Order: sequence, then structure tokens, then C-alpha cells
Amino acid sequence: MPLLEVKNLDKKFGPFYALKHVSLTIEPGEVHALVGENGAGKSTLIKIVTGVYKPDGGAIEWQGRPVIISSPKHARELGINVIHQERQLVPSLTGLENVYLGLPYLQFPFGLGVRWKAMRERAEKLKRELGMDVPLDRPAQDLSPPERTLLEILRAMMMDCRLLFLDEPTAALTDKETEMLFRLIGRLKSQGTSIIYVSHRLDEVLRLSDRITVLRNGTLAGTLPREQADRETLVRLMTNQEARAPERKGDRERHGAPVVLRARGVATADGKVKNAGLEVRKGEIVGLFGLAGAGRTELLEAIYGVRQKTAGDVWLEGQPATHLTPKQAIRRGMVLVPEDRRSHALVMGMTIRENMTLPVLSRFSNGVTIRGKRERAAVSDWMAAMKVKATGTEQTVGELSGGNQQKVVFAKALMSGPVVLLCDEPTQAVDVMTREDIHRLLRTQAEKGCGVVFVSSDLQEVLEIADRIVVMHEGETIAELPNEGLTTEKVLKICYDHRKGGKTGHAAGR
Repeated sequence: MPLLEVKNLDKKFGPFYALKHVSLTIEPGEVHALVGENGAGKSTLIKIVTGVYKPDGGAIEWQGRPVIISSPKHARELGINVIHQERQLVPSLTGLENVYLGLPYLQFPFGLGVRWKAMRERAEKLKRELGMDVPLDRPAQDLSPPERTLLEILRAMMMDCRLLFLDEPTAALTDKETEMLFRLIGRLKSQGTSIIYVSHRLDEVLRLSDRITVLRNGTLAGTLPREQADRETLVRLMTNQEARAPERKGDRERHGAPVVLRARGVATADGKVKNAGLEVRKGEIVGLFGLAGAGRTELLEAIYGVRQKTAGDVWLEGQPATHLTPKQAIRRGMVLVPEDRRSHALVMGMTIRENMTLPVLSRFSNGVTIRGKRERAAVSDWMAAMKVKATGTEQTVGELSGGNQQKVVFAKALMSGPVVLLCDEPTQAVDVMTREDIHRLLRTQAEKGCGVVFVSSDLQEVLEIADRIVVMHEGETIAELPNEGLTTEKVLKICYDHRKGGKTGHAAGR
């Protein structure tokens, strides 16, 4: 008997179908991958099965019986849990307090207090059974990305979870952290928990899953056993197009080009960056790579003026830019595409138009009012250029898929006409085709003379797009490498040799 069976599910938003006649079965103890382009309907399906949305048609059976999942609470009571791409933790609460969110606290008789010791023993016992290593005493805000993921899985399993949705669980993880998560998935599977694994990383999907369901434009494109699937087949089902070989970095000779960004000896007040720097020439793409905790994001934020800088100097187009604020950075031609688009790049309750023109609103003003027609025309042009799938300029950005939100972020950044583009994990949790679109966009900007800094946890992706690579370790830049004959093994050896206290033999970009 299937654990979950979805039959001919429909969901409409206005006149548009987000899902149309979608059917799916999940077997007990199965890892079932769910893939598709951004906007294919994956999130809508998750929200229906977890009680966030009500379907407009079709039926759901749980353990062979028809069920109407009325709320997320009802879903959890059935044994259905989801680990969202955006972590659902209270930052100021400890790990233990987060684990018990939504669960009844154990109480002494007559309500004479909370039995924290018994609650901790229960959580620690489950941790041991699952082979987890996550601290329960520290606040969630002090945990690393993999620790937060493990904490959410621990909370889910405290609720007698039978079906666990994992939505882009490795988006912010290093390779080593990803391997740890995969071992945990194998353990959950061996204990009979079914997992629906949602990811744009097709190599992970092909490695982990027993079966793979592909959605395309809200419809079911097919369900395949893993043995019958490969990357080319999945891309064809997702897009109705043949898979293309990854584009390699262009042959950009920029040694004599003027330097558009130079940072030297940068340190931050929180100690995340200690002695770091980089140099970017006009028309060049510089990759910034490092293992977890290297300080890549923090360096970009310090250069851009988001994070307090206690030492170091920054120059833009040869002119000092030591005490920049983000507003001043934009005016001087430097824009940051941040890692967390939902919290730091977009106002989710505002429209596409309002988000896109926010940094350059004065451009559409006559001093008294906003020239609405001109503003909407400019936004429409950018939506077309970026291939944003939406009902129009006035659709709320929070209603868009992750990939389309990221396209809005890029359009917003490019509307200011930057000479330096800082990109922090710009392809995180976007589909294969959107990732290729973003790569082409960055190459095009470089060809137009823009200097690009590209941060990614995916080293292979960095090697595909960057002209040079700057390597960071624990807040310092430790190597600067021309991307000629480089391999992942060579770059990782530098990282791990430095971690062991070895000498890399490469000049640091300071």
C-alpha cells in the first residue's frame, strides 16, 4: 500500500493553473525526488500536501484512506513534515527550544514547571538514534547552515514523521556537509521514513533517489525509476529541450584592462574577515571560493558597506571608497546581489515593479510624482530581457518562483548600470536552465566592461565561469590563481593544506 497517493491534483491562482491533473505515489521507506524548472509547480504541490493550500480538484490518500489535509498542524499530526529552503527556526531560541516548537512541553504535576531535563533526554536519545551531531544549548542564530538543517530534521522526527519533504536541503552546504546529510537520509530511509527530495542539483537526485517525478509547467512530465534516468533525460522532460553542455569561461584577456575594484587588508568588527582583499579588472569575472567559514560573504558585505569594516582600503575605478554605504556604492556603480534574496534583496509584499525600481526611483520622478507609464515600460522591458515568468509588472514578487525572484533581483541590480557587480551565490536553488541564463548574463555583462565578483559553494561552477579565482580561508585571502588548467582537486588541496598549516606557494590577493 502506498504511503501517500495524489490523484489528478489541480490548483489555480486566478485563471492560471499552478498544477493540472498531477498524480503521484510515495512508497514507504522511499526516497522520491521531485524536480522541475522554477515555476513548474513543486512548491505548490508541497504546500497542498502539507496543508498550506487547498486543492481545487483531485484527491489525496494517506495510507490507503482518503484525507483532506486542512492545515500544517493536521499534516504534522498525520506524520507529514517539511524542511523548507528558508529555515523555519527562531534565531534567539536555543536548539532544544526550537526542537520543541509546536510540541507540548513536558510538565511537572499540577503545572509546577517544565521538565527541561526530561525534554533534553528525549531529544538527545533521538539524536543518538539518528547519528546526529548538533548542539542543543546554543541559539539557532549561532549554528552553522548544516547544523540548522539537522536541527529541523530532528524536530520533524520528534513528531513521529512518516513522510519528510526536503526542499533544496544542500543549497547552502559544502560538499563535506552534504555528505553528512546524505548519510542521515540513508539512515532515515532504513528506518522506514519516506523522503521527497526537491532539488535542482541533478547529480544529487540521481545519486539519492529510488524514483524521480518531473513536473513541467504545472503538469506531470513523467515518473522514472532511477535506473532509467540520467541528466539529459531529466532536462528534456523538465524543459522539453535537449540538455546543453555547460558553457566554459570565455577567453577574456584582461591583463591590461583598468582595475575597477581593488580591496586590500580588509578586516571586520566581528572578526569574520581578518586580512582579505581582491582585485577586479574591467570585463573580468573573478571567482571567490573558500570552505565553510572562509568569510566570502562577509568580505563582499564589507566592501559594499553592509558590514562594519575596521581595517583595509577599497578603491572604485581608481578612487578611494573607504567609508561606503550601500546607497553610495550604488551611486558609484557597485551593486551587490546578496545570498539571501528573500531577506536582503527583495521586499516580498511589494510588486515586481516596486522592487525593480526601488534603488533608481529618482530616475522616474519629475520631482513631484513618479512617471508611472515610463516606469512600467522600463520594468516590462527588463522582465522580457530576463525572461521573468509572471502575470505582469504588478504581480507581488512573493508569488513568484525562486528562479523568477532571482531574475528580478538581477534586473534590479542591472537597472543602475553597474561597473562592478558583486554576486553572492547567485545560482543557489535555481533550476538548470535559469542557472545557464544567469551564467550567460554575467558573461554578457563582462563583455560590456563590467567587473564581476562571483561567489559560489559549487567549485565546479566557479571554474566554469571565472577568469581568476581568489581563495579564502578563515577570513584571509590565501591564494590568487589564474583559471588555466585548474581543477577542483588543485583548489581544494590549497584549502585543505592551509587548514593543516601547510604552505600553498601561491601569493595571496591582499
